[in-house]
Amino acid sequence: MSHTILFVQPGARPETRTYCDYESINECIESVCRSYEEYLKRRKPKKSTITYEISQLFDFIDRLKDICCLVYQKTTKTYAPFNKEWIKSKIQELRRESSHSA
Repeated sequence: MSHTILFVQPGARPETRTYCDYESINECIESVCRSYEEYLKRRKPKKSTITYEISQLFDFIDRLKDICCLVYQKTTKTYAPFNKEWIKSKIQELRRESSHSA
């Protein structure tokens, strides 16, 4: 369990910046996926089920002005920054884990 802070800036304007904190990396990554699913639901409110390819989720992440995580490092008692590519790799790991446990 590593405390994780997610910073997101969807648009060009600084006032679009937000942040959330999570008790673990997985919680944070699941939140990124849920954010995309909520985005899809807002775009197509009449659809009863939402499906998407991982490449579409990655395109969504790439279109954000900025997204990054700060993950607490127990050994140094500091937070280390991680970028979009790291977030996408964690999404892939989480999906692999969930497909193996299903």
